[in-house]
Amino acid sequence: MPWAKGNLPIFPNKVHPMRRLFVLFCVFGISCASSAKTDSSSWSNLDMLQSGQNIQVVDIHSKKHFGTFLHVSDAGISYQESAGERTIPKQDVRRVKLMANNHRLRNTLIGGAVGAGAGAGIGAAAFHSCAGESTCIQPVGRGATSGIGAVAGLAAGAVVGALLPSHSTVYRANSR
Repeated sequence: MPWAKGNLPIFPNKVHPMRRLFVLFCVFGISCASSAKTDSSSWSNLDMLQSGQNIQVVDIHSKKHFGTFLHVSDAGISYQESAGERTIPKQDVRRVKLMANNHRLRNTLIGGAVGAGAGAGIGAAAFHSCAGESTCIQPVGRGATSGIGAVAGLAAGAVVGALLPSHSTVYRANSR
């Protein structure tokens, strides 16, 4: 048995189960980390908003209202929209988001770096040597496949990073 000395068997035509498990772990780990958030169910969180900030208010009918924040009270939230000042009663507010896009470049750079690293690793792991095979064409080596994977991962990661929403939810009503 070739794996008796601690070497894992090589499956040239199959993906190793541990590699699948690692990819699944990464995907679920990223999704869990991105969904981690602070408690936004307190109406008092709206006190941190400053007049003039752009907000989005979603009412209980799932209608989105965009405008400039004016003030908040125990009765409701007031904002300025193109048609004039509007107040939505507290009991009709489902969610309030602060519409600031100040982290788009940071998210793009982080996404690109993570994607490049993952792509390089996948490219290196996907490389299959032709050693000992009589009919094998191998135009590039492991370094080139790593580079190709890094470039593809950089592009994909940068796009994902740029598209990640950076709007923070300030208030979310408890389910009724």
